[in-house]
Amino acid sequence: MNEGPTVTMTECTSLQFVSPFAFEAMQKVDVVRLASLSDPELRLLLPCLVRMALCAPADQSQSWAQDKKLILRLLSGVEAVNSIVALLSVDFHALEQDASKEQQLRHKLGGGAGESILVSQLQHGLTLEFEHSDSPRRLRLVLSELLAIMNKVSDCSGEFFIKSSELFESPVYLEEAADVLCILQAELPSLLPIVDVAEALLHVRNGAWFLCLLVANVPDSFNEVCRGLIKNGERQDEESLGGRRRTDALCFLCKMNPSQALKVRGMVVEECHLPGLGVALTLDHTKNEVSEDGVTDLVCFVSGLLLGTNAKVRTWFGTFIRNGQQRKRETSSSVLWQMRRQLLLELTGILPTVRSTRIADEADAETEPHVSVYSGLKEEHVVKASALLRLYCALMGIAGLKPTEEEAEQLLQLMTSRPPATPAGVRFVSLSFCMLLAFSTLVSTPEQEQLMVVWLSWMIKEEAYFESTSGVSASFGEMLLLVAMYFHSNQLSAIIDLVCSTLGMKIVIKPSSLSRMKNIFTQEIFTEQVVTAHAVRVPVTSNLSANITGFLPIHCIYQLLRSRSFTKHKVSIKDWIYRQLCETSTPLHPQLLPLIDVYINSVLTPASKSNPEATNQPVTEQEILDIFQGVTGSDNTRLSQRFSITAQLLVLYYILSYEEALLANTKTLAAMQRKPKSYSASLMDQIPIKFLIRQAQGLQQELGGLHSALLRLLATNYPHLCIVDDWICEEEITGTGALLRRMLLTNNAKNHSPEQLQEAFSAVPVSHTQVMQILEHLTLLSASELIPYAEVLTSSMNQLLNAGVPRRILQTVNKLWMVLNTVMPRRLWVMTVNALQPSIKFVRQQKYTQNDLMIDPLIVLRCDHRVHRCPPLMDITLHMLNGYLLASKAYLSAHLKETAEQDRSSQNNTLGLVGQTDGPEVTREELKNALLAAQDSAAVQILLEICLPTEEEKAKGVNPDSLLRNVQSVITTSTPNKGMEEGEDNLLCNLREVQCLICCLLHQMYIADPNIAKLVHFQGYPCELLPLTVAGIPSMHICLDFIPELIAQPELEKQIFAIQLLSHLCIQYALPKSLSVARLAVNVMGTLLTVLTQAKRYAFFMPTLPSLVSFCRAFPPLYEDIMSLLIQIGQVCASDVATQTRDIDPIITRLQQIKEKPSVWSGICKVSSYKNGSRDTGSMDPDVQLCHCIESTIIEIINMSVSGI
Repeated sequence: MNEGPTVTMTECTSLQFVSPFAFEAMQKVDVVRLASLSDPELRLLLPCLVRMALCAPADQSQSWAQDKKLILRLLSGVEAVNSIVALLSVDFHALEQDASKEQQLRHKLGGGAGESILVSQLQHGLTLEFEHSDSPRRLRLVLSELLAIMNKVSDCSGEFFIKSSELFESPVYLEEAADVLCILQAELPSLLPIVDVAEALLHVRNGAWFLCLLVANVPDSFNEVCRGLIKNGERQDEESLGGRRRTDALCFLCKMNPSQALKVRGMVVEECHLPGLGVALTLDHTKNEVSEDGVTDLVCFVSGLLLGTNAKVRTWFGTFIRNGQQRKRETSSSVLWQMRRQLLLELTGILPTVRSTRIADEADAETEPHVSVYSGLKEEHVVKASALLRLYCALMGIAGLKPTEEEAEQLLQLMTSRPPATPAGVRFVSLSFCMLLAFSTLVSTPEQEQLMVVWLSWMIKEEAYFESTSGVSASFGEMLLLVAMYFHSNQLSAIIDLVCSTLGMKIVIKPSSLSRMKNIFTQEIFTEQVVTAHAVRVPVTSNLSANITGFLPIHCIYQLLRSRSFTKHKVSIKDWIYRQLCETSTPLHPQLLPLIDVYINSVLTPASKSNPEATNQPVTEQEILDIFQGVTGSDNTRLSQRFSITAQLLVLYYILSYEEALLANTKTLAAMQRKPKSYSASLMDQIPIKFLIRQAQGLQQELGGLHSALLRLLATNYPHLCIVDDWICEEEITGTGALLRRMLLTNNAKNHSPEQLQEAFSAVPVSHTQVMQILEHLTLLSASELIPYAEVLTSSMNQLLNAGVPRRILQTVNKLWMVLNTVMPRRLWVMTVNALQPSIKFVRQQKYTQNDLMIDPLIVLRCDHRVHRCPPLMDITLHMLNGYLLASKAYLSAHLKETAEQDRSSQNNTLGLVGQTDGPEVTREELKNALLAAQDSAAVQILLEICLPTEEEKAKGVNPDSLLRNVQSVITTSTPNKGMEEGEDNLLCNLREVQCLICCLLHQMYIADPNIAKLVHFQGYPCELLPLTVAGIPSMHICLDFIPELIAQPELEKQIFAIQLLSHLCIQYALPKSLSVARLAVNVMGTLLTVLTQAKRYAFFMPTLPSLVSFCRAFPPLYEDIMSLLIQIGQVCASDVATQTRDIDPIITRLQQIKEKPSVWSGICKVSSYKNGSRDTGSMDPDVQLCHCIESTIIEIINMSVSGI
């Protein structure tokens, strides 16, 4: 790098630059202003003014014509105008061509200074030649010199150099050379782009002066030139000569056009180049600002760079600060030094003027609380002081600034000053406190340390006064308490996070640097007992929400709970937490959920094993009930409830989390011989969980993570409240359709009372009109408004089972029940189960409770048998059954956890064997699973039994086999009227609808737990239901997985059931897997043929032979195997009756002929099938009957295959 001697732009200081007034006049072409310029100022602008006067203008207006005359008059008295006019009369086209040729020649010669086309061999020096030359030659001399510099700039690969040039250095010819330069750039803009010219001028002496003149004569190019110079500049300008020259040149340009200085500064930040220029421009702008008490532009600018979101800018400016400190020459010429000096001046300018450093006086001043030798910070200076503190934090923490002794002393003076009791004063004290924690090195002497201790003591004493006067609920008192707790629990990382979040920046703080502050806090100011006693007396925050920022009492209580300080010092905190939960509102404060979690942990888990009783007290049941009083009552009580929905949801979260944590810690608590009290089932029954969850769903944005946390707890502990169908139903109830229905709501609909509904139900046997009208009006109400009608609706369901009740009433009741189910499912289910009990004379009905139904969910199905043929009420019953089956699983799992350790200890006491302690636990889990499986399978079996027609339905002609046939086939076999009646009986009847509802529930159960499907099919059920279950339950295909295992069972009944089931599955699901299982079944049948006795063979093959027809229909490739099996069965039967008088050979012969030539026999078979099949039906011989069955099976297979072809 060719720096030479310390070459800077100081050579330009003796030259006259274009003034801001003159530049603005040129920009606006203000002729009046131009006329007021002095001759030296006007001389600098002549190139542009002469071109303006001589060239044909684009503006042909009269006003410009007048202005042009004024310009000509202005130029008429200036002698230098003639030389500029002579310059403009040159043939610039020829000049440009010669310049282009010279450029090409220089490119070929590698940039060397060889023959010049523009200028022939110079006889004298460049300056002398310029003096003796005429205008064309002067243009060529300057152009040649300028092109040489520009070429060297492009070839130097970024290495800066200073080009010595007589032409640009001789003070005698500077103005003439500037005139030539401006004319050349204006007339040859393509050859001499102004940005490239500006870049070249940086490499010559007086370059900044030439650059300013050039831009002043082309004022529109100011922004373009500045952006180009910045874009080509260095990332760190003070590190190199080129950077400093570029910065100086841009500073001169901005002084010429100060209105654009801040825009140029924006370019600096955008490009992340020349940070010194940005600071220098800011310093100039700050000096020109009107003196105010507000935050200066320098503080705002540097703070924005270091605390902004752009990490690239932050790193770039931080490097500038670090590099500036490393340079040995930290003189007044350094931009960084000037910046620090200005900041220090601003800091000392707002310090209290009267301040005593004699600490001893503080003791004397304590006698008068409101008199202090420490003068306070003025109120108008507080905001500026806070901004300065944050700026110095950023400079030291992010940019690595090392403060001087003077800076450190002044900063400490400012930090320990005492602001007025305003919100800004609270903020200032918090920042000062955090800065002391972050930069403890500012306190270096014992006197300074004592000053800090006195200031901290003042903070503690004045905290309540500040909070009451300023009106800020989040005061610095909570922060002091919180830091003290962190120090006591040695959570130094938490203190660092607290400091960073308060300061609003991420800075590196070494935990070791906090050791001195820790000693001061834990030994001199806040002992642990003082912290605990003080915290519980702190009032709760009224209407606590996320809108209240800062450090609150809740943060302190949370930390004390985490460190178990309350239990250690036997301080009750339950009442404080309960009051704070009651004083909450939306949006939810993010610290509430962690507070509840850590409180639950302190209630259940002792602080130490040595003292198992050291726990906090849980919230009482009465306090919980007070929160929920009036939640699900009528509208009037709900409007008058005392507590917000936020408080109710938080208490619900507390109860659910408490119960879950109690179950999770059962083993640990049993080992410590502790049994914390669980909340009673009656309490849980009185809490409207689903109603509250639905309220929370509409407030998800304001509740933060509370809604999702509640859903997680519900899914774990109350799965029956998280049924997918309920959520889907809820979407329908709360959608746009419901909104439209609400628009139709009239006053008449609102006026119906539960008593009127009861009277209408009582009149159902006589009239249906009134009850239908009331029910229709009730459908327009919202779910919460329907709650008062729930008891009447459920208690009247039994009356709807009588004959003659219109279907519309039943469907409306079902609809209202589903709406109520979204807000009060558990209470509604209990009322409904009790209402649908069978009414037996002289027998008092039992009133079931929620607990009874969770222990035995099958109670739901012990309802009035008429419900089984009432689809709307059966839909409700199935919904409740599904819910209670899920509830029973959760109940048994919770019961198992509650009693596990008790049973284990009793087993240990009984057996006295330590090594067998794991045995009973495993057995209990297996017993629970077996009980649940038996419960589910029993429910499925009962439901399947309901699908079968009753004796009365069979007497009316309802055939279960016809339920899956097409309606058309029923209608076409009879007269139109009779066919319609039969179709309605068979396919459009109540039984059919109930079957569909049951199949839907079974499908859900099979999908949720495929083992239920396996267990039910291993148990078996009537084969008449197989067409229904296979076609009606979409998940029946999972049976293909276990049918091979079912066929392998030793019981003949299970094997028969498996083959019959498989035959229907093959028709329904003709899949490759079905084919392989069917082939296996055929092989098993062939194997069984060889091992079964005559009686068992008859019992096995008679019901399974029709299944072979289904196999062939689904899978024609099995035709050969099945035909061979049938012939083989016939041969075995023939061999068994060979000793009898009856001749069976003709049948066997006929079977062989049928197998060999099926096409010949197909027509005959169709005619004679009944004859052959019925010829020996009267015979009691099982083998003969089996042979006839085989024959009819083969004929059916042949007819099917022939008709298929």
